[in-house]
Amino acid sequence: MNKRRVVITGLGVLAPNGNSVSEYWESLSNGKSGIGHITKFDSQNLSVKIAGELSGFNPEDFFDRKEIKRLDPFTIYALVTTKEALAQSGLDQDDVNMERVGVILGTGVGGIQTLEEQHGVFSTRGQRRVSPFFVPRMIANIAAGNLAIKYGFQGPNHTVISACASGTDAIGCAARTIQYGDADVMITGGSEASITGLTISGFANIKALSTRNDKPESASRPFDLGRDGFVLGEGSASIILEEEEHAISRGATILGELAGYGATDDAYHLTQPVEGGKGAIRAMRNAVNDAGLKLEDVDYINAHGTSTPFNDKTESAAIKNLFGDHSEKLHISSTKSMIGHSLGASGALEAVACVKAIQKNLLPPTINYTDADPECPLNYVPNNSLEAKINVAMSNSFGFGGHNGVVIIKRWNEE
Repeated sequence: MNKRRVVITGLGVLAPNGNSVSEYWESLSNGKSGIGHITKFDSQNLSVKIAGELSGFNPEDFFDRKEIKRLDPFTIYALVTTKEALAQSGLDQDDVNMERVGVILGTGVGGIQTLEEQHGVFSTRGQRRVSPFFVPRMIANIAAGNLAIKYGFQGPNHTVISACASGTDAIGCAARTIQYGDADVMITGGSEASITGLTISGFANIKALSTRNDKPESASRPFDLGRDGFVLGEGSASIILEEEEHAISRGATILGELAGYGATDDAYHLTQPVEGGKGAIRAMRNAVNDAGLKLEDVDYINAHGTSTPFNDKTESAAIKNLFGDHSEKLHISSTKSMIGHSLGASGALEAVACVKAIQKNLLPPTINYTDADPECPLNYVPNNSLEAKINVAMSNSFGFGGHNGVVIIKRWNEE
């Protein structure tokens, strides 16, 4: 059986440095950070007071107050970015078989804002005051469910939770759903609204977060010798995937091809990657093989690049070991340097960056790169974007629990 080709026809973004795809890409291209001091709650008593919050985003621009009360922010974000992606794709509900349109989203912690809020209500005011919307706001699958209800998507509908690999795994699983023939169109991506006091405290207490509270914009510094942890972010990215002939037949503008997907697990440690990045190596190799490409075909890697000591050196070692001499020619960057780490949404936001990089032949930089780390010896596109012809981009995502997810996006050519 010939594998059905999967193409990309729509993108939508909410990120700390841009509330649309165009704003996000302009900021990435110019090395603009969206990281600042926390404004969502009083962080005075926390050791970490910085995060990548959405700026200038108002849910009331999209929903009435009654709707907002029924939706956790992570669902709101997914609904907003999907609206943008659908508009770009030109999908017409009257011309598409809605039984062949599905949704697979990724999230790491789902409705944690609702969980914290309602736990506080229960603790201080008792059962009777807990909102009847508590469960249908909090559960991790509810963003995907709300999308189906809003638009009438009746195809496969799932939610992927694999920590920081969730968004990438969701994209890969959505592509597989189309390839297998269970759908013609899939709405995919990831959404996260995890900037809360409890989440910050949990990550801070395992020494995972940067404590550069005095200079938020320079706190996320992937691959730099002085990196001291990641910066928690939030946001959402939605991607419309279609079977190639389906997209062509309706005259869609094709933005790129989702060509390959690889997933593995380290089976090693709860929070640390296995030495040498063996699991990441297998995931990257599997994705390249799935795309029917050679390692030498990869032009650019949007790295997981969290700005933690362990991740960055392990990912660098994995890339160097897998690609060998070609690693010297590869361009690698971490856009988390500008938006922080949005957990389950990060892979989706980075996949969008890969699509735009291919479209624009422009590599987004790794900002805040000032001191080279001998254990990170590759080309990380330091500080300034770089013009370069890109035909094949790889996006890496690695998560607590040893999850490794990798997708390959390439320039679309009708064959």
